[in-house]
Amino acid sequence: MKIAMVSEHASPLAIAGGVDSGGQNVHVAALARGLADRGHEVTVYTRRDSAEIAEEVAFAPGVSVVHVPAGPPSRIPKDAILPWVPDFGHWLRQRWMFQPPDVVHSHFWMSGLAALAAARDPGVPVVHTFHALGVVKRRHQGTGDSSPRERLKAETVVARGVDRIIATCGDEADELVRMDIPRRSVQVVPCGVDCAEFGPSGPAAPRPRGPRVLSIGRLVPRKGVDTAIEAMRLVPGAELIVAGGPPAHRLDHDPEVTRLRRIASAAGVAARVRFVGQVSHENVPALMRSADLAVCVPWYEPFGMVTLEAMACGLPVVASSVGGQCETVVDGLTGTLVPPRDPRSLATALNTLLDDHDRRAAYGIAGAERARARYAWPRIAAETCAVYEEVLEAHGRIPVGRKAS
Repeated sequence: MKIAMVSEHASPLAIAGGVDSGGQNVHVAALARGLADRGHEVTVYTRRDSAEIAEEVAFAPGVSVVHVPAGPPSRIPKDAILPWVPDFGHWLRQRWMFQPPDVVHSHFWMSGLAALAAARDPGVPVVHTFHALGVVKRRHQGTGDSSPRERLKAETVVARGVDRIIATCGDEADELVRMDIPRRSVQVVPCGVDCAEFGPSGPAAPRPRGPRVLSIGRLVPRKGVDTAIEAMRLVPGAELIVAGGPPAHRLDHDPEVTRLRRIASAAGVAARVRFVGQVSHENVPALMRSADLAVCVPWYEPFGMVTLEAMACGLPVVASSVGGQCETVVDGLTGTLVPPRDPRSLATALNTLLDDHDRRAAYGIAGAERARARYAWPRIAAETCAVYEEVLEAHGRIPVGRKAS
């Protein structure tokens, strides 16, 4: 199959951990490689955010990244991209009229709008993954939600216009049903993890004596890093490593880092909370192996790739019981689930595990096994391919590699 992936703001070439770079970048990159490993030809279309970058870049065997000229060739926040989405879709439409893919897989709601506009005339079926739903974001962030006001209506348009939705967890599928999207239109395929890269064996980053708790991901309020910092007040002797956000040399100029440092000072734990800044994806496993526990306590979470990566590294996880984390983490087997935004409950869970080496070891072994068995990318790519094939067959097309009966 010739597969077109549309990911307007999340390029597979970006470093995860920035404000607008995170799980979606990792997901698109790994899924593209996984599909190419199955013999498919994958092209990822993302917005051109630099005048210096080539229009097309080889990313991996069988995978190329095309930079679409939509809006200024500079980095802009994803919430400011919407005015340029029509240009993005128009550019794709012109390309696909003469070189149509077999199937389009769009990622995030703005990509869905562009993909639907571009695929209509060439008649290419569209599969969509939201990665996050605006209705959930607004429910939890309220007036702090910076998404364009058009988002909720646009997501409904996308959900009803595409041929199939791939939800990353059952919770997201339920949210779509509450939006009056037919359940038959939604297929759950979780995110995956590279078990060759993320595993219990391998180098570990240096660490001092004493317990180490790791929080890693984008530094935005909804990720709950403030909850982890406040919990440290009740976890004596342990250090909290906070990874993510801007590069280390720019931490002092980041508003969210400043806010979190104030919280740490007010809690009396500033000396035990260390911000290390953005960490390249290839260095994340070593950092995870250097810790005793991973803490992942967002207010809400469509899936939670960091949680899965930590499990794959054999790292026990304390995670908030929200969204996809309720499915990834088996409470009492691979980690501990706690209520979101509850520092006291989090501290209790952290102390319980830090005081019990045998339980931590058991959770680590079980978590790594669960990651390998259920979430390895070859399996996720195969399940995604199965969705593409069903959609193509519904259009009366025989997927490449399949013969008519």
